[in-house]
Amino acid sequence: MWDERYGTDDYLYGIEPNDFLREHVDLIGEPPKRVLCLADGEGRNGVYLAGLGHEVISVDASAVGLRKAARLAEQKGVALTTLHADLTEHEFVPESFDAIVSIFCHVPAAGRPHLHRQVIRALKPGGVLILEAYTPDQVPRDTGGPDTPDRTPTAAELDEAYAELEIMLSQECEREVMEGRGHTGLGAVVQFIAHKR
Repeated sequence: MWDERYGTDDYLYGIEPNDFLREHVDLIGEPPKRVLCLADGEGRNGVYLAGLGHEVISVDASAVGLRKAARLAEQKGVALTTLHADLTEHEFVPESFDAIVSIFCHVPAAGRPHLHRQVIRALKPGGVLILEAYTPDQVPRDTGGPDTPDRTPTAAELDEAYAELEIMLSQECEREVMEGRGHTGLGAVVQFIAHKR
């Protein structure tokens, strides 16, 4: 599905980073930090972070998207490592990242507990998770995101999943999301930030 969606010359979600990430990027710390970008698709967020001087790994289930991410990184003159993997199964090296960025990473509910555990495991002590995703309230809208609530988390789910971290922000809200042709208007989102003690 994602290979087909990304199989065009343009960038489905544009080439600019997510607004929520840009607003909170200073929480990652002074570059160079080692950052993992989950479901980074065509690479807009990973390339942005690499441009700030961070060492970035962009992971996605779409090889087509990752090839476009590598192309975008080359165009911007930055180094980006890509990893083709299924986030509902992949295991990351423990305590290997200073930050994990999860922007509109929507995996099935059955696979999210594994992913949540991997995020906690992969963060170094003092590391930060920055996450924005659509909530179930987004599903009936035509402004982007999954077409089934099974792929959308809630703040309550994230609070429970990351209870062992220090939760700095956990809120559901509506905001304008204008990112390429893929996200095109008012969205129902969850915004979540947590530190690993």
